[in-house]
Amino acid sequence: MISLMGIRRDIPIQIREAFTIKKKRKNEILNELMKYFDEVIILTTCNRTEIYVDSKLNKEEVIDVIFKTIGWNDELKPFIFYVEAEKAYRHLFRLACGYHSRIVGEDQILGQIKNVYIESLEEGTCSGELGRLFQEGITCGKKFRTEAKLFEIPVSSISVAISIMLKEKCKKVMVIGYGEIGRLAVKYLLSHKVENIYLVVREPGKIKDLHEENVKIINFKEKNQFIQEVDSIISCTNAPHAVVLKDDIVERRETLSIFDMAVPRDVEVEVGLLNKVKVYNIDEISEVDDENKALRVQRMSEYKYIYEEYLKEYMEWKALREISPIIKELKMKGEEVYSKRLNTYQNKSRDLKDEGLVKMLLKSTSDAYINRAIEVIKNETLEGSEEECLRIVRKIFLTEE
Repeated sequence: MISLMGIRRDIPIQIREAFTIKKKRKNEILNELMKYFDEVIILTTCNRTEIYVDSKLNKEEVIDVIFKTIGWNDELKPFIFYVEAEKAYRHLFRLACGYHSRIVGEDQILGQIKNVYIESLEEGTCSGELGRLFQEGITCGKKFRTEAKLFEIPVSSISVAISIMLKEKCKKVMVIGYGEIGRLAVKYLLSHKVENIYLVVREPGKIKDLHEENVKIINFKEKNQFIQEVDSIISCTNAPHAVVLKDDIVERRETLSIFDMAVPRDVEVEVGLLNKVKVYNIDEISEVDDENKALRVQRMSEYKYIYEEYLKEYMEWKALREISPIIKELKMKGEEVYSKRLNTYQNKSRDLKDEGLVKMLLKSTSDAYINRAIEVIKNETLEGSEEECLRIVRKIFLTEE
């Protein structure tokens, strides 16, 4: 059964940090969990940690295996949620459409779902029903965004952060990190014609896609040489420790706005206590009621039927997949009956000149009854009445003569 263990949305960032999975350990954890589960996909973002599994274990066993394998403290268990079967499917489809995002309708989550699916596929941890679920979830999210035209009102936590920054009239900005969020940050800053952008990365020589004159690419050792010149910092690294420290910032005359987009946080807590320094963490950014929120909520409400259709289709596919063994068994039985009757004809007939016609008639008769039985089984399965139907079909067709 497919189940989902995730971190509750309502818990503070201080707790969410304890659930962080280091990127370097992710594949190791995936493969370790495969010793217990049939399929595994791990979705981690700055706002969520969710682990999807296909398993024969019960709820308590699944949770215990995940906590033990990752090394999470059992005291964190009150902060998780656990759903299975239809509730897990629905959660993923709604997630792909943007319903579960802190900023409702944001468009980053779909790409993140696609990326973790590909990662798991490459590791060989999602080749069955869970893999199919994610395929359908990704397709659903794409269709939802296209038909609901959410691209007309795009939004993400980084776009909200930059909106705040622009309202504060920040003109010199330092971006720390150049992953998915860092790339978006630079893209948005360039589109708003920000005067000076300092991009901090570990290896500046590897950045080949930025040639704008107002972008200066520097390494972490050079960061503090320029940090006093900027009026805003956007930090979005995958570092397991703080990269902006209190000692990095000297006394300010002008306000410095820092947007910490990372979990665990990139900015040391003490930085927020400095004079003339304002620090926004990812939760505070996500709570900003941007001007397009009402429009997105209304638009998404009108198109919720899309994920409902995908949910129904997936559940039907799964139900029919579960009866595939008996369908195979019925087809084999049909072939067996046909072969026996044909053999009898060949042994008893004195003239085999009509053998071709006999073969055709025997095969078509056998197929007609078997295919009708299969059609009834499928229909009754989708109606939720497969148990009694299967009992009768087995008794009629599969009981030994």
